[in-house]
Amino acid sequence: MNQNSERLAYLVKRYFDGTITGTEEQELWAYVGDPAYAGQIEALLPDAFDREAEAPAGLDDQRKQAILAHIFQEATLPIRQRSLWPRIVAAACLLIGLSFGGYLLLHKQQTAQQITQQQPDVQPGHNQATLTLANGQKIILTKGLKGQLATQHGTIISADNNISYDAKANEQVSYNTLATAQGEQSPYPLVLADGTKVWLNAESSITFLTAFNAKERKVTLTGEAYFEVAHNSKQPFKVEANGQTIEDIGTAFNVNAYTNEPTFKTTLVEGSIKINNSILKPGQQAKNTNGNIQIISDVNTKVYTAWKDGYFRYELETLPEIMREFARWYKVDVVFATPPTDQQFNMKVSRKATLNRALQILANGGIRYKLQGSKLIINP
Repeated sequence: MNQNSERLAYLVKRYFDGTITGTEEQELWAYVGDPAYAGQIEALLPDAFDREAEAPAGLDDQRKQAILAHIFQEATLPIRQRSLWPRIVAAACLLIGLSFGGYLLLHKQQTAQQITQQQPDVQPGHNQATLTLANGQKIILTKGLKGQLATQHGTIISADNNISYDAKANEQVSYNTLATAQGEQSPYPLVLADGTKVWLNAESSITFLTAFNAKERKVTLTGEAYFEVAHNSKQPFKVEANGQTIEDIGTAFNVNAYTNEPTFKTTLVEGSIKINNSILKPGQQAKNTNGNIQIISDVNTKVYTAWKDGYFRYELETLPEIMREFARWYKVDVVFATPPTDQQFNMKVSRKATLNRALQILANGGIRYKLQGSKLIINP
């Protein structure tokens, strides 16, 4: 790898990590505008979205060029109808093919940067959670905790890249709660007494028993969590969330059950789960509305578990849903100056990015915004 190639790889990594400086970003756009680096740039792109699902068959070459054009705006692509894709592809190919394509991309990015530079900024959330024991004692969980944290009726709670419960059979059990506030995410998984692992997203909580001595293992969730369940057919694992019960049948799955979301989403990654007497297969999602209408569909599971891996990721998502997640992570109150349209976005950005950095992506798609203290005003 020559010096320019090493430099390009460095810039691409910093761009998707959200740590790139303004000067470095301008340098990156210069590479983007040079057709000689197109192949290397594509090879360096992270898995920003499922490429095979983004366009009809037969557009392989065009799709590659379209991805190059759009993914360097964090894969932001305002779409009103999927039928627009061929025209979008053609326009993207033309931009890249023209000698001034790099200038156009750079100009658009610089315009968004000018908007960003006029705004105050908000730092991203951080890895922290609070464990509340049965006696009311609270333990703040952060990175780097190690060793024994507490004991409850013989159950030992320890930290070492996770929070684990070591309980003996027939011990007296009690309820504990792990919770995150706005702008927080669990720094590592909670390992329950049965070996099940749980990760918590922002503004979420899970209440659980310190040991599972009954015929079933049951936890209560508010907000969002990712589960890797230690399967035991003789002792079913159940998650109660937002009035729904999810039963594990040997599973890794994500549950989004925020009270301010219009739908309650359960996304199955591995194994099988039962929800409202329906069995889900890997790659399927159950959406339950407040009216208890359930819709099961095939989805890209990476979109719904990206938060656990440190990213915001959306495919054909509306602005209100994106803003609700931003509000939970950046601790801002979102207000729409005018009613949002049906505009949809493809987007991926690091959760380490500042609010302005994340909003700049939407600005590339034509969204205007203004920060007033902790209030974020959006003008679609």
